[in-house]
Amino acid sequence: MRILSGIQPSGRLHLGNYFGMMLPAIQLQQGGECLYFIADYHAQTTVHNAKELREYVNGIAVDFLAAGLDPERSIFFRQSDVPEVTELSWILSTVTPMGLLERCHSYKDKLARGIAASHGLFCYPVLMAADILIYNSNLVPVGRDQKQHLEVTCDIAEKFNNMYGNIFTIPEPLIQADSAHIPGTDGQKMSKSYNNGIYLSEDEKSFRKKIMSLKTDSTPVELPKSTQDSLILQLYKLVATPEEYAAMENSFLSGGRGYGDYKKTLADALWNHFAPYRKRRHEILSSPDYIDNVLQDGAKRARAIARETMRQVRKATGLGDLPPC
Repeated sequence: MRILSGIQPSGRLHLGNYFGMMLPAIQLQQGGECLYFIADYHAQTTVHNAKELREYVNGIAVDFLAAGLDPERSIFFRQSDVPEVTELSWILSTVTPMGLLERCHSYKDKLARGIAASHGLFCYPVLMAADILIYNSNLVPVGRDQKQHLEVTCDIAEKFNNMYGNIFTIPEPLIQADSAHIPGTDGQKMSKSYNNGIYLSEDEKSFRKKIMSLKTDSTPVELPKSTQDSLILQLYKLVATPEEYAAMENSFLSGGRGYGDYKKTLADALWNHFAPYRKRRHEILSSPDYIDNVLQDGAKRARAIARETMRQVRKATGLGDLPPC
C-alpha cells in the first residue's frame, strides 16, 4: 500500500493544518509506504516572492518533523526536487480534456477570493495528477475541497491507460471527515487566507491572545451557554480526553462560568498538548543541516520511483529513453 500526500508552502502552518492533514499523515506511517511532499511548485500559483517561498518550505519541513513525521518510515521531500513530475504533467495535459478542467470548482473559488488567473492555477489539477500518478499511489488522503481534483486524477489516469496501456495505478481517496473543518478564531474554517489561524510556531503570548479572542456570544456568566457551534468546545475536543470534554460541555449547560474561564482552560490544554512539538522543534532548529539532509535523502528515494514510472511512460508514448540525472 503506497500512500501519498502533499502540503503547500504558502504560509505558516496552523492548527487546522495539523489536525486536518499532518496528524492523520503521521498516523498513516504505520499503515504502508508513505510519501509526503512539500508542494512548492503548486505554491508558485500564489507565492511570488522567492525569499518567502524558501522560508515557507523550510518552516513546513521543521513543523512536520517536529510534529512526528519519521523520515526513516516515510519519504519526505520537496516536490521540485523531483523534476520528472513536471514532464509527466505535460504528457498528461495532452490527454486531459479542457471540459474536465473547466468543471473544477477550485479554480473558480480561488478567482473569487482574488487570486490572479493564470495557466498554472487553471491546470493545477493536472500537476496534482502527475504528483499522484508518478508514484503509482494507492491511497491519497485529501480534504473535501480536494476530492474533485482526485476524481480528475482518476479520469486522467483512466484515459491515459486506455490510450497507452495500463501504466498508472488508479488511486483511492481517504477523506478525513472528522478533521474536515477546524474552526479559526472567527468561526470560519481555519485558513491562512482568512487571517484567522492559530499557528504552531506562535510564541506563548500570541498563542494565548488568539485563544482569548475566539468569537463567542454575549451570554452572561451565570446563565447556561449553548454548546451548538461553540468554537471553544470544537477546539477543546481536539485535545481533551472524553471525560474532560464531557465536563466542559456539562459546565456550559449548567451556567456559572464565563467564556473567559473556558478560554483559559482551552489555552492551557492546547499549549500543553504541543509541548513535545516545541521541544522537538527547538532540537531541529539547533541542527541546521538536518532539514537539508532529510529532504535530499527523501528526494533521492522519491526520484528513483518517479524515474521508473517515467521510463514506462516514455516507452508507451513513443518518446526517447529517459536522460540520465
